[in-house]
Amino acid sequence: MEYKFLRHALFIVLLGSPFMSGFAQSSKPNVLFIAVDDLRSELGHFENSSIRTPNLDKLASRGVSFTYHFVQVPTCGASRAAFLTGKRPSRIAELGNNIMADEFPNKPESETPETFIHHLRRNGYHTVGIGKISHSADGYVYGYEEEVSTQQELPYSWDELLFDSGKWGTGWNAFFGYANGENRQSMKKQVKPYEAAEVDDLGYPDGLTAQLAVKKLRELKNQSHPFFLGVGLFKPHLPFTAPQKYWDLYDEDKIPVAKNPEKPQNVSNNSLLESGEFNQYALGKEKAGLDRQLSEAYARKIKHAYYAAASYSDAQIGLILAELKALELDQNTIVIVWGDHGWHLGEQQIWGKHTLFENALNSALIFKIPGSKVSKIDSSIVESVDIYPTLMELIGIDNPSGLDGESFASLLKSKESQTGNVAYSYYHQGISMRTDRYRLTKYFRNAEPTIELYDHQTDPLESVNIAAENPEIVAKLMPLLEKGNTGLYDKK
Repeated sequence: MEYKFLRHALFIVLLGSPFMSGFAQSSKPNVLFIAVDDLRSELGHFENSSIRTPNLDKLASRGVSFTYHFVQVPTCGASRAAFLTGKRPSRIAELGNNIMADEFPNKPESETPETFIHHLRRNGYHTVGIGKISHSADGYVYGYEEEVSTQQELPYSWDELLFDSGKWGTGWNAFFGYANGENRQSMKKQVKPYEAAEVDDLGYPDGLTAQLAVKKLRELKNQSHPFFLGVGLFKPHLPFTAPQKYWDLYDEDKIPVAKNPEKPQNVSNNSLLESGEFNQYALGKEKAGLDRQLSEAYARKIKHAYYAAASYSDAQIGLILAELKALELDQNTIVIVWGDHGWHLGEQQIWGKHTLFENALNSALIFKIPGSKVSKIDSSIVESVDIYPTLMELIGIDNPSGLDGESFASLLKSKESQTGNVAYSYYHQGISMRTDRYRLTKYFRNAEPTIELYDHQTDPLESVNIAAENPEIVAKLMPLLEKGNTGLYDKK
């Protein structure tokens, strides 16, 4: 991947003091954390990208944007659980969306914090959640078609848990909502996977979330102790809905289709995905599958829809960041924007996220540190589990024991990227390891082949599995991959 910013360039931010200099002398920094559902690592500040994300681009120009950030699990709930706890999955249950809803509320509060947010709360932070931070759309445990419960998904993490469900009535209805107030559930899935409506930003849920975040920032400004504000935006998760003006940013005919729209060579269909989440939107014009591709015209339509939804979410981030600056809170607030996983937009003949390929595992990650003079696109490999210890190091709080992640705080104050890192991801009865050059995936199943190797130097699109003809490379990398086996699978 190439970039519009020089990869290792150091840009100077004119305003601000030296890196972190004010934190030790005054109160600890605030934290503004923004989670964006399904936001893959395709942003406007990456070269050859057609997507428009001007607010994220502006944030990246004043901070550090990681090109090779990888999640632990390519599904929402499990990815967020690993990120929030700083721990890799070690049980099959930890690969599912409901791991937090099923287990966290039933645990008594213990010495080990349930999440890094709980750890911040114990260390004097006022914690506020708005929208989807854990897996639940509004932080409460209930089913898609049930009434909102009073049981929080993270019972020890929040001082305040807020959400404006607007005309949709519940968080899950809003999550799958359309502009007329209906949702995927109420319409019995007789809906399209996208929508462009003549409404303003408040016509969809993320606009209400941004509005609520702005209001809460104004209230938090006058607090005497630091805050953690978590804001969870839904888009660009399916359905790809956005006000018409965000669709109008693009000429659909000029949106490029995937460069690798066919199934990779030398790979079992068991490693791939039938795009079931995408196909359940019954009024979609075409269905995706491993036995057929979308037409080029419809592929452009769906990619256009994803781009519009991402641009809508970007605009909401812009509103929140503008308010942070207007209140002068930006001078003492760490900003983090994180995508919970990637998404195949037709690559490998897939429309979805549940695979161990790069497109599903590589997501957006941007850090902005107040007072820092470092601004760069960073090509170091980092993982979601690294964010917990990184944030604690930046703030000056000791980590609890047992974290799997490692702090990359040093990268945030260096103009250089770092080589030699690896990232581990888990799904589909497999473990995938990303190094600077290779992706090695091992599946614990009967369907062959169980080993996949991709050389990102010659095949960055992961189109050809070269494991069979490169046994020496596999043998060299396999011990490193096995280090990532947390006990999730038998080691053999």
